[in-house]
Amino acid sequence: MPKTLTMPPPSDRPVVLLTGFGPFPTVGANATSILVPRIAEAARRAVPGIVVSHHVLPTEWETSLALLEELTRRLRPALALHFGVSGRANGFEIETRGRNRCSLSEDAAGRLPAAEHVSAHGPEFLPATLPAAHIVTRLRRRGLPARISRDAGGYLCNALLYRSLEIAQAHGAPGRSGFVHLPANLVNERRPAYEPRTGTRLSWDDVVEGSIEILAAALGRPVPAIAGTRPGSPRPGTGVNTRATTIRT
Repeated sequence: MPKTLTMPPPSDRPVVLLTGFGPFPTVGANATSILVPRIAEAARRAVPGIVVSHHVLPTEWETSLALLEELTRRLRPALALHFGVSGRANGFEIETRGRNRCSLSEDAAGRLPAAEHVSAHGPEFLPATLPAAHIVTRLRRRGLPARISRDAGGYLCNALLYRSLEIAQAHGAPGRSGFVHLPANLVNERRPAYEPRTGTRLSWDDVVEGSIEILAAALGRPVPAIAGTRPGSPRPGTGVNTRATTIRT
């Protein structure tokens, strides 16, 4: 197996699987490849009693789904939390379903999907198993922009979400699976090791803080104490509406 799939030692503690993606044709520097390792490091400190395994998957139709299946089979995670980027996202977008459809778009290896469906015999939609509304509420209480989404697109993000849910169902896994879209402009492609472009609504610290909040909410844990923001205090200037959840259709 590739070195990126180094497994944690066996443990009786719940395992959290975090994944991000590498670059692809329209995104030369994928923010999740930088941020997922930081989220994993912070999660190990902020949420006690869990094992965190994080992996950056190649943005390739066949390889990424095969690696996901291997990771899920070997780790049997209590939570599989996947991250990707979207040009439409302005904050955290919590996906609520995966669609059994693949767009005819080339992956990072220049290949098209082998079929128009993620699963030959699967249903059209599979519901994500994250408590999406609860997560959005908790993020907004921290002053972080967040919304629910019912459309994960047709590219690898959607395919990975659908396959993650399908694998969990097939194995009767009691854990939760879900996908979070982050803004694509979190990384300046000319200087990917540095902070986001000027004018983004989220800093990298915001993403780490919010992701730990998502993880804790999905595991049924209380609000973790994360350096940077006092829980329950909105950031000045975020303009977050805490009264309603916007659903993208």
